[in-house]
Amino acid sequence: MIDLTIIWAGIIAFAVAAYVVMDGFDLGIGILFPRFPVGRDRDMAMNSIAPVWDGNETWLVLGGGGLMAAFPLAYAIVLPALYAPLMAMLLGLVFRGVAFEFRWRDPGHRRFWDFAFCGGSIVATLAQGITLGALLQGITIEGRAYAGGWWEWLTPFSLLTGLSLLIGYALLGAGWLIWKAEGALQAQARRMARWLLPAMLVAIGLVSVSTPFLEAQYYQRWFEWPGVLASAQMPLLVAIVGFLAWRAIRNIGQKGGRDWMPFFLILLLFGLSMIGLAISIWPDVIPGRVSIWEAAAPERSQIFMLIGAGVLVPVILGYTIWAYWVFRGKVDEAGYH
Repeated sequence: MIDLTIIWAGIIAFAVAAYVVMDGFDLGIGILFPRFPVGRDRDMAMNSIAPVWDGNETWLVLGGGGLMAAFPLAYAIVLPALYAPLMAMLLGLVFRGVAFEFRWRDPGHRRFWDFAFCGGSIVATLAQGITLGALLQGITIEGRAYAGGWWEWLTPFSLLTGLSLLIGYALLGAGWLIWKAEGALQAQARRMARWLLPAMLVAIGLVSVSTPFLEAQYYQRWFEWPGVLASAQMPLLVAIVGFLAWRAIRNIGQKGGRDWMPFFLILLLFGLSMIGLAISIWPDVIPGRVSIWEAAAPERSQIFMLIGAGVLVPVILGYTIWAYWVFRGKVDEAGYH
């Protein structure tokens, strides 16, 4: 018999991964925004994400809504435990979205909207990273409810994951601009990527070294037989992909350089990080506390929702692919060409 709970866990994991991949680079552009000269370069950076940025956030809605519907117990525990960083994330996204639109419609206050765009991107990214760190380090539960304090989410490890995601999204944004921009903006993005990539590799290393000591199950899955056979390959793969990304960034502007290559190799680094995360927490939805089967909705509810997801997910994928295909070229201050 098909395990509907695993299917729903896969749908939500896919939605979260799609959000990180697609919204990560436009949040990264917001993080890097003050580094771009006022005028043409900032306009080009904004134009590069204008056709896709709001559609990218669809995956966040799907992931959050799917968690509430398919795993209501997890939603009921996670929301009060992480209320502060989650609200900060939503407010950051609101400020960022408003700034994106008003930057063009209210040029007299463009400096303020640029600040709001950057600030909202930084706050949203830090909040997402802190949320991940707080989940990994464990949530205090008694019975079927959250039993911790208001500030339980705020620890050195959660701040480390927040800073790491900030670096990672900034690197994604630089990779996107290397691919989509030309001239001075591409050169600036390349320079930033050359120091952001080593910083991201260091951040991955620090988070990876710290994670196994948060929970006994993490240590067992990473260092005990037979899991060590798979986990031992991850550092090597990260090092190889990191080297290839560094070489691809260095080759931009030279004969044989491929503008798209750094962005996709950076995405591969994110993919390896998410695989490592999955190795650590599977099959829990709240690591070390609640498994996906303990948190799952009744079978009939999962079947009903799966029918809707079977229609909506392909539609979302379809218009997303179409949007990226239509706007597949380079960008200038006037838009795509």
